[in-house]
Amino acid sequence: MTTFHSRIEKAYSLFVQAAASLRSVFLLAVRLYWGWQLSQTGWGKLHRLPQVVEFFGSLGIPAPWLNAHFVTGLELVGGILLAVGLATRLIAVPLTIDMIVAYITADRDALMSIFSNPGKFYNADPFTFLMASLIVLIFGAGAFSLDHLLEHGWRKRVIDA
Repeated sequence: MTTFHSRIEKAYSLFVQAAASLRSVFLLAVRLYWGWQLSQTGWGKLHRLPQVVEFFGSLGIPAPWLNAHFVTGLELVGGILLAVGLATRLIAVPLTIDMIVAYITADRDALMSIFSNPGKFYNADPFTFLMASLIVLIFGAGAFSLDHLLEHGWRKRVIDA
């Protein structure tokens, strides 16, 4: 009986190791796809700033001109940083806040239906950007990132010093 039990434990351990080995590939895919999409959103806003300012004003966002420029830059630069994996956890914080504010201001109905109609919540525009930002905030950029290269180089310099 213990042999069977130990085989099950070994098989499960191998499965967990195999799944864990996909972590950096998954994080790379999330960063590349959603970073690119976010930068494209920022790029689109950059080319329609007057309309974005007007839209922000219609939502009652204070200082719509300032906030439109800030959000445009955040999404454009933040998306690029996510894609290349540079300062990912740092940029994930304002991006997460940005998406929460987007839910509160532009998709309030979707936000309020998080429990009563979850489909409406996760089909809202901010959802995937919010999830991508949270994934990177919690798990980091992974091994295939500039963050990893910089951290590895910094550790090597500290160890060699």
